[in-house]
Amino acid sequence: MDANDAAAEFGSLYARAYHQFHQRQSPREHRVSLESLALLRHLEQSGPLTIKEAAAHFDRSQAATSEMIGRLIDRGMLERMADERDRRRHLVWLTDVALEVLRESSRPLSDELVAAALERLNAADRAHLIRTRGLLLDAAQQLRNQPKGTN
Repeated sequence: MDANDAAAEFGSLYARAYHQFHQRQSPREHRVSLESLALLRHLEQSGPLTIKEAAAHFDRSQAATSEMIGRLIDRGMLERMADERDRRRHLVWLTDVALEVLRESSRPLSDELVAAALERLNAADRAHLIRTRGLLLDAAQQLRNQPKGTN
């Protein structure tokens, strides 16, 4: 099997694995829009922001940003806090609920479903599976670190 055939087979297996093991959320769990998730991720990276700063970053009106932030506050994902440097300014920041949403959103596969399937493999096959996926990811990282035009 050449690299192109292996890539096609790996892609097919990846799609099947994703379909089999992806996180399934119940309707009761916190679900957020992609736009809200982007805001939560930005706050996680930047630290607390004012609504005006968030609106500027996302090139949205203050009214639209304020409305989205208000919904996230109502759902317990954000909280308002006074700016320690200037008590007239109010910042928004992530709650523990938002941090859990971010953690879960960065893990597309269900650990429980994967573990249940891995239980059916012997220890040597589990170790081989993990090792070979690691080798593939290491090779991909090496490609990303190479200057363009070199192989």
